[in-house]
Amino acid sequence: MFIDFMLKVFDENKDKDAVVWKDKSYSYQWLVDQIHENQAEIKSQNIKPGAVTIIEADFSPSSIALFIALLGNGSVVVPITESVGAQRTEFIQTAQGEVIFNIDREDNVTIRRLPHTANHQFYQTLRKNGHPGLVLFSSGSTGKSKASVHDMTDLLEKFKISRHSRRAITFLLYDHIGGVNTMLYTLSNGGCIITVQDRSPDGVLGAVEKHKAELLPTSPTFINLILLSEAYKRHDISTLKTVTYGTEPMPESTLKRFHQLFPHIRLQQTYGLSEVGILRSKSKSSDSLWVKVGGEGFQTRVVNGILQIKARSSMLGYLNAPSPFAKDGWFDTGDYVEVDGEYIKILGRKSEIINVGGEKVYPAEVESIVRELDGVSDVTVYGEKNPITGQIVCAKITPSKEVDHKKFVAELKKHCRKRLQNYKVPVKVIFSEEKQYSDRFKKVRPR
Repeated sequence: MFIDFMLKVFDENKDKDAVVWKDKSYSYQWLVDQIHENQAEIKSQNIKPGAVTIIEADFSPSSIALFIALLGNGSVVVPITESVGAQRTEFIQTAQGEVIFNIDREDNVTIRRLPHTANHQFYQTLRKNGHPGLVLFSSGSTGKSKASVHDMTDLLEKFKISRHSRRAITFLLYDHIGGVNTMLYTLSNGGCIITVQDRSPDGVLGAVEKHKAELLPTSPTFINLILLSEAYKRHDISTLKTVTYGTEPMPESTLKRFHQLFPHIRLQQTYGLSEVGILRSKSKSSDSLWVKVGGEGFQTRVVNGILQIKARSSMLGYLNAPSPFAKDGWFDTGDYVEVDGEYIKILGRKSEIINVGGEKVYPAEVESIVRELDGVSDVTVYGEKNPITGQIVCAKITPSKEVDHKKFVAELKKHCRKRLQNYKVPVKVIFSEEKQYSDRFKKVRPR
């Protein structure tokens, strides 16, 4: 019942590629057969509707088919990837996982019962309504990871509307709201999911070339890595029609440079959160940070400069934290924005704003200016406490070549003073060869 609309699309496209994994193609007919096989196994294992099922995997033919089969069974699906690292046990316990499906790197599936009883009130609500669920964990970059619980009937609703069929790279992870959105959008429109085991610039662009990908959903951090690595010179990416980016603010200098290099590729900013789902979006242009967000089932408003969202697809709540929703259902995103008519520009998260003597400094704005300098491979701007101004602006630089640190800092400050107000100019500059982003290719800021 829950997946009937997808199965209808699959049947209409049974001879087309549904999934590419390790350079091998799997048709929609294969996917349908595998879903039915999984459903039979779920029944034989006595996995009841409403059971909380952990899928430990990355994108693969088996993980995709199993995800859909479990939704069809009315299960609660909890995807987990290797990126969670040491938090794996904590996540499984927090989710009250009752069954775990482990899918190894050869795409073999093993099933094991877990000693937990899933009795959280949100699970009881899903069972009472007879609906499948989804649990997603936040990255935990600003504290303990929160587990959001979704009613999948609400999230699936928007995929019932036919849109463009695309051959899409699954760059965003299997346990990320963006990764789940890519999977469901692509399959619901008869497109092809192109999985990647190597999420390096060469690995991803090599997959674009080899499998003629048309859509690459990614992050600003990874777009910057593409530019720095010059992997685009080693691969033919002419089939790429659209690159979408989200998860963090985009430095304007990075956006403009990518657009200058690839004017034929449409750059589209996306916006979504684990708590509310992915909104429809439309960038003003490929080289603009202004974006219109919303779409059917979503309302938006800006209160005191912060974007708020009310969504039909909002989560039921957190398993391990109080509800973040106001009594009237609005969700405070914590993102500061500028407004220009129907368009907004995302400036940065409230938790990352640097307060210098009462003035707000948005890290992405400063990072964009610093990136204009020759010799900058990566930069992370953050605040440090200061007894006089409250905070000072700091910049951690990864140089792309050998530089005289003293001369470079002087040049950096001179360049920033020409482009920024004085209070935004980095006071402290440190140099580091360490990676400045997480396994999810999202900026990690010192706190």
